[in-house]
Amino acid sequence: MLTKTFGAAVQGIDATLITIEVNSSRGCMFSIVGLPDSAVKESYQRILSALQVNGYKLPTTSIVVNMAPADIRKEGSAYDLPLAIGILMATELIHTDRADRYLVMGELSLDGTLQPIKGALPMAIRARELGFEGIIVPRQNAREAAVVNQLLVYGAENLSQVVRFFTQESSTLEPTVVDTRAEFYARQNLFDTDFADVKGQENVKRAVEVAAAGGHNIILVGAPGSGKSMLAKRIPSILPPLSLGESLETTKIHSVAGKLPAGSGLITKRPFRDPHHTISSVAMTGGGSFPQPGEISLSHNGVLFLDELPEFSRSVLEVLRQPLEDRKISISRVRSNVEYPAGFMLVASMNPCPCGYYNHPTKACVCTPAQVQRYLHRISGPLLDRIDLQIEVVPVPFEKISDARAGESSETIRRRVMQARAIQAKRYESYKGIYCNAQMNSKLLALYARPGAKGLALLKHAMQRLNLSARAYDRILKVSRTIADLEGSEQLQSHHLAEAIGYRNLDREDWASR
Repeated sequence: MLTKTFGAAVQGIDATLITIEVNSSRGCMFSIVGLPDSAVKESYQRILSALQVNGYKLPTTSIVVNMAPADIRKEGSAYDLPLAIGILMATELIHTDRADRYLVMGELSLDGTLQPIKGALPMAIRARELGFEGIIVPRQNAREAAVVNQLLVYGAENLSQVVRFFTQESSTLEPTVVDTRAEFYARQNLFDTDFADVKGQENVKRAVEVAAAGGHNIILVGAPGSGKSMLAKRIPSILPPLSLGESLETTKIHSVAGKLPAGSGLITKRPFRDPHHTISSVAMTGGGSFPQPGEISLSHNGVLFLDELPEFSRSVLEVLRQPLEDRKISISRVRSNVEYPAGFMLVASMNPCPCGYYNHPTKACVCTPAQVQRYLHRISGPLLDRIDLQIEVVPVPFEKISDARAGESSETIRRRVMQARAIQAKRYESYKGIYCNAQMNSKLLALYARPGAKGLALLKHAMQRLNLSARAYDRILKVSRTIADLEGSEQLQSHHLAEAIGYRNLDREDWASR
């Protein structure tokens, strides 16, 4: 008997329908075709054990399984459940006419218990697009899939529940219902950190606010213990809240990577990823034999924090250049070619020198100017060129640390950031793919960030006196535009440019010889 069940394969962050055809005939063999990997080929042993433990008769016929389309590689153990249902139907151990109305995915334990899978959200989205009545997934993935409306989502705990559902024998499965909007907005402003906890560092907090308001990349340079990491970890609390569209896209990426906690729904806060400096290029960008999203994609719509930037390998830092510019990463392999979104805000930190105390107010640096220069040159010019703000972080004096008064809260700063972002959204609404000042090209700079005669004179004087490099020019204009937006000013003023010039510390040719 020939039967069909339906599953899905994840490619990039989207899912493709997989039709599982099972034919049972006289004989005693089992074969599976359609480009399955080892985990899929091993599924028959898990299925046999699950059937035996749950009291179903074992197949005594020859079974041939075809997974179409055959040119897509089928990976992982998530096909166990649709294969099991297909085998039961083909061998006439169960009878149902409902299997073609549902997309089914799940990994089987030897006792028939369902284990969570990756990519349940894009699978549910694909099921709705194709007009399926519903989707059946392990219970741990039910809330994740239930984010998709106009689709019945059933979370099952074991194989027996799914069989009873299809045969309508006192099924206990009920659709999982999630009030997506209510939960999304209720959890949007819950943060564990707040800028009110930061003592002093007013100039650095101002620079971080400017970076968040314009979507600018920023690097913090300072001695150990000066508060670089503490400031960076609070940046998500002042970024604009995720929209539902951004949240759905971010959740899809984390779903495909298997990073969503069991029982979770939409991601409601912007991601903050801080990989260790020993990370490999593949782990950073994504890929592998069977491509998976890397750290730059997991930080999409959020913050990628690279602590101790010069300690990262040169190859890892250089692969950041293309996604920083294009906001996406393409992974090419022999078997596949996938593209992941990578629109993140880069926040980096580093010591100013090998010993860490260059320019420290109280501790002497033991490094020579040449050692400081070599340390800074671990970061290439093209990468530094993509970082708009370069800020020195000075250790906080005791008087500030001991001050019991709370600083300005993240909520207050966030309101100003959101107002500036709203101005930018309106300004760039007719430009596809551009929504903040950091993404301005030369044409937009000429339109919206042209300084007056007084501002040009100031900029020329600063570049000559401070020996600023040529690459600093566009960055200063972009940051100036953001500072003006924070003030609600349509025109660039000289004080906007002056503040932006102060945020280009590492571009000064004499910085390491002071």
